[in-house]
Amino acid sequence: MSHLPLNIDVRGMTILVVGGGAIAERKIKSLLATGATVRVVAPKLTPEITRLADTGTVSLKTGYYDPSDLHDAFLAVAATNDPAINRRIACEARQRGMLVSVSDEPTLGNCTFPAVLRRGNLEVSVSTTGTCPGFAAVVRDMIATVIGTEYGEILATLAIDREKLLTEGTPSTYNNLILRSRARELINELNKPKEQVP
Repeated sequence: MSHLPLNIDVRGMTILVVGGGAIAERKIKSLLATGATVRVVAPKLTPEITRLADTGTVSLKTGYYDPSDLHDAFLAVAATNDPAINRRIACEARQRGMLVSVSDEPTLGNCTFPAVLRRGNLEVSVSTTGTCPGFAAVVRDMIATVIGTEYGEILATLAIDREKLLTEGTPSTYNNLILRSRARELINELNKPKEQVP
């Protein structure tokens, strides 16, 4: 099944994570990196989630999931170790028209977390649409051996060039051609063999 690859700005949006184990911890850290407001519901927590709650980085309800926990959340992440609870969260979130990701059974949700490589503002996402997240992570790591931090630096240069073109009021088709040409030029320079110093 084909999914819609989409980047969403979730800064300040409330995202509910139900679960307090290692998988929930990874999801929470990914979400915090985006600027989302994270609310956690779980009876037990990893030491790191406890620390995040103690510092006020996430809000916490110690206890078990209740449908009222979905109130005002943009996205729900079902990451408990109980498949029945995860199914219930998915069902109730979908009934409300919410986005929901289910860690142990991705097909129950309507979105998944891809493996992401970040180089400055450049983001490369690899998804298996939830069929094998470990494979997505391996492919992401392979791409990381080719796409280094210098690609983020190239992007920063091109973003400045784009801003200049936009202020000049030139047509967008022309801008795209210029920027693509410049991007190829910069990447080709990057990949040129370096001269050996005697």
